[in-house]
Amino acid sequence: MPNNQILQLLKDIVGADNVSSSIADRLTHSFDATQQQFLPDIVVHAGTADEVSRIVRLANTERIPILPRGAGSGFTGGSLPIKGGIVLVLTRMNHILEIDTENLIAIVEPGVVTGRLQQAVEKLGLFYPPDPASKDFSTLGGNIAECAGGPRCVKYGVTRDYVLGLDVVTPAGDLIHTGGRTMKNVVGYDLTRLFVGSEGTLGIVTRIILRLLPKPEACKTMLVAFATIDGAAQAVSAIIRGKIIPTTLEFMDGSAIDCVRKAMPLDLPLGCRAVLIIEVDGDREALDGQARKILEIIRPLGVLESRIAETPEESEAIWKVRRSISPSLRRLNPDKFNEDIVVPRSKVPDMIRALEAISTRYSVPIVNFGHAGDGNIHVNVMVNLAESGMENKVQQALNDIFRTTVALGGSVSGEHGIGTAKASFIGMELNPATMATMQAIKKALDPNNIMNPGKIFPEAVSETSPSSQPS
Repeated sequence: MPNNQILQLLKDIVGADNVSSSIADRLTHSFDATQQQFLPDIVVHAGTADEVSRIVRLANTERIPILPRGAGSGFTGGSLPIKGGIVLVLTRMNHILEIDTENLIAIVEPGVVTGRLQQAVEKLGLFYPPDPASKDFSTLGGNIAECAGGPRCVKYGVTRDYVLGLDVVTPAGDLIHTGGRTMKNVVGYDLTRLFVGSEGTLGIVTRIILRLLPKPEACKTMLVAFATIDGAAQAVSAIIRGKIIPTTLEFMDGSAIDCVRKAMPLDLPLGCRAVLIIEVDGDREALDGQARKILEIIRPLGVLESRIAETPEESEAIWKVRRSISPSLRRLNPDKFNEDIVVPRSKVPDMIRALEAISTRYSVPIVNFGHAGDGNIHVNVMVNLAESGMENKVQQALNDIFRTTVALGGSVSGEHGIGTAKASFIGMELNPATMATMQAIKKALDPNNIMNPGKIFPEAVSETSPSSQPS
């Protein structure tokens, strides 16, 4: 693989212009945001569900590994062709097929960029809430493969909460339909949820039915500086106990604040060791009252300073503080390991203290920020891999981070998936019987193991080694 007969059969399906075995095209599709690299044998750009079905049927007959790919922006190696084979690119399937304003649904192809759908529905007064940081370039098919989240999920939930139905090509090449256009549907097994988050290992999504909401009338943004991370964490719980569910509850710990201070002027009190960025949305008339109530609730919890944006420009200035973290990290060290652990909200201070201890133990800088409203912490281990023994230090630090996460009742992945990068760690969270059940599902649907092989389960780990990730 490849051979001339296989290449010709693929060209017969999608056209010669959409099949390539050139080194340039193979290199272009050999990596993702992990910066690890594995060359596929062939790159194919499918344009229809029928083409996907025929390509998969051929791959299954010939026992060729096949890997669906969108923008290739994932952080855990899910779109790496570690077994070679066919990379099946779905970006040609980029049509918004329908926006139903009466039933509040959208029907799209998997290559539609998330931000493009959001803009399209908002023009009609509707709202698609999932908002991964990559929304301006990641595709909805990729979001479904990873069950993407984002800052707004504290109020609105994650991708799986908006997927009503799917068309999926199975590893045998059959086209199946799951779910439908209705909110209620309990006919048979819930296959829709099975495929969401399956990282392309069980089938290839070719059409998506998404639930929409009415667009909120307005939003209001606040920044609150705290003396301690404990105060910030207590504030998150206090706000929700106060019967207010913000749209977003983002946090920066002391390490993130220090990092940004070194990169740009930062208008925060010197004693600030945690920041919450809080946003509420809804009826315009109610937002001022919600903002005042939030500040009243959290004032006794070590608040050093608070500010409420009154204009879009002031809101943008607040969000600029949050967006400045990742660009500033390279000032610490050139290589970054970006993990997305999640713990119960009340355990965020315990996790931050554990991360500080791990940073000291292995002499590696660790910078933390993320989604405080759902306990999702983006842990950034910043190192220089050129230093002797550093890769081993990183592996030990990651082991400690994940073990502590699970011990606190959390999960080793909140929204980035498992892929290859976290395959060796899932045994910390899933017992052998649970993992065996998952593997039995994979075996039942994909007995020849052609569909994105070597992902999620621990046997994939030998194929890769830890690698740094970009901002």
